[in-house]
Amino acid sequence: MEIENVKEELLKDIENIDSLNNLNELKIKYLGKKGLITQLNSEIKNIPNEEKKEYGQKVNELRNIFNSFYEEKLKYFKEEELNRKLESEKIDVTLPSTRVKRGSKHPLNRTIEQIEDLFISMGYEVVDGPELETDEFCFERLNLPEGHPARDMQDSFYITDKYLLRTQTSAVQARTMLKYNGSKPIRMICIGKTYRREDDATHSHQFNQVEGLVIDKKENHVSLADLKGTLEVFMKKMLGENTRLRFRPSYFPFTEPSYEVDCSCFKCGGKGCNLCKQTGWIEVLGSGIVHPNVLKMNGYDPEEWGGFAFGTGIDRLAMFKYGIPDMRYLYTNDVRFLNQFDRKDV
Repeated sequence: MEIENVKEELLKDIENIDSLNNLNELKIKYLGKKGLITQLNSEIKNIPNEEKKEYGQKVNELRNIFNSFYEEKLKYFKEEELNRKLESEKIDVTLPSTRVKRGSKHPLNRTIEQIEDLFISMGYEVVDGPELETDEFCFERLNLPEGHPARDMQDSFYITDKYLLRTQTSAVQARTMLKYNGSKPIRMICIGKTYRREDDATHSHQFNQVEGLVIDKKENHVSLADLKGTLEVFMKKMLGENTRLRFRPSYFPFTEPSYEVDCSCFKCGGKGCNLCKQTGWIEVLGSGIVHPNVLKMNGYDPEEWGGFAFGTGIDRLAMFKYGIPDMRYLYTNDVRFLNQFDRKDV
């Protein structure tokens, strides 16, 4: 087989290549196991020694011609294929897109995060506890022994004689005091679900509470003034800088003295409206100085230690903050209601 004949045939075949398949077939014809250039290369053993160099150079020249053509054409066909795909699969980005529905933070979660951020910045620890609580921690260790009439203030869900769904997060305060057993000061809040048999526009059988507890040595003078200052910062952060507080004497078994705390109506500014029932004030908190019996039962000597406690319902705070008229809206999972909170808080 003459090299010139193969070269002439290759140049003719090159002119007819118009697709990637044809190009691959051409490669098989010339460089396959039985390809024409492969056969020329295998014939070198039969060539006289003095002619081998010239013969090998001509075969290599022929191979280079083929490889150059092949690489060029392969690149061309691949680019052509890519352009064809891009053209057929292109997306018109000028068309209006379909709006993707997205979730947003629930108003309760927004309120909880704001409360946690505030109290953490004030040096408080966020503590958690069980929702299925014992009668001992829910009542007895909070100065509410069995048969105490104040238990009737909280219509409870009992699971057994000794276990119930907690009616207040104060149980976590008792657990925290027992944990430290009079060994160190406490500055904590507990946020979580509580349960009572109530269900109307402003009450729910399940609701969220935040309770705070501060205990320190009496020599450090933790007093009612500290409680008042803490609650003023708290309420102004949640309801606005113009919020004013009013303390009214009240009764809670676990504090003495005890106070109900009202805030000036954020809707009318204290002038009187339907929200505050024309009084200019809205009750939001319960608070007081920790009762000596509670300190003693939970490992703190009331002669050496003292402090204050407070608590409020987060659901009501969220209602006041966002103008929600019915507490039950918070738990119905109505998308029309939740979509209103798809925004950033200022």
